[in-house]
Amino acid sequence: MNPHSAIIDGLSTMVIDGRKVKVLAWYDNEWGYSCRVVDLASLVAAKMNERLHVSA
Repeated sequence: MNPHSAIIDGLSTMVIDGRKVKVLAWYDNEWGYSCRVVDLASLVAAKMNERLHVSA
């Protein structure tokens, strides 16, 4: 399974008027979202652990 939140569709991405870029991406609102929730929980746990060590 791919853990990324979105996959860029390179063949559908295009430059418009030489100044704008239209990027198409396929979003995964199940597995990718679950991976981001785990990432966030890990970050929060690490920050809480840092605070415990600093205040001890």
